[in-house]
Amino acid sequence: ARPSQKKEIVETEFSRVLSLCDLISLGVGTTLGAGIYVIAGQVAKYQAGPAVIVCFVIAAVVAMLSGFCYCEFAARVPKTGSAYVYTYLTVGELMAFIVGWNLILENMIGAASVARAFSGYFDSMINHAIQNAIETHIGLMRIEGLNDYIDIFAFAFLVA
Repeated sequence: ARPSQKKEIVETEFSRVLSLCDLISLGVGTTLGAGIYVIAGQVAKYQAGPAVIVCFVIAAVVAMLSGFCYCEFAARVPKTGSAYVYTYLTVGELMAFIVGWNLILENMIGAASVARAFSGYFDSMINHAIQNAIETHIGLMRIEGLNDYIDIFAFAFLVA
């Protein structure tokens, strides 16, 4: 490394302190949410059947390749950071802008799916009282690809 790069690495406020065990725990922790319990079961039951195992293998390979990409970025870029920083330093500002907004969109979709799953769990525990009340007082939407009723509880969960 050139002397300017070494100086830049030393002066950064963040340090790379996560071990392999920490990274594995972080990855497992992010996948053990509502998605692995709700969506995987629904996909296995209604769409994929036993082929859901093939889906999990493909997802594992893709996650491994993504991890390799981050390792390559971390080895080549002297700054610590995320996909935004790596893209900014390697490709440029426009692509980093797009990647940054994609990260925000990814977090929004993840939060919405967890809120929806939590709302479904909670509603089933109280005998679908929320769903019945919304269907009675507001009505059904009947739009293909969307839920039949407006999930006010999931919206409130997200806003709070």
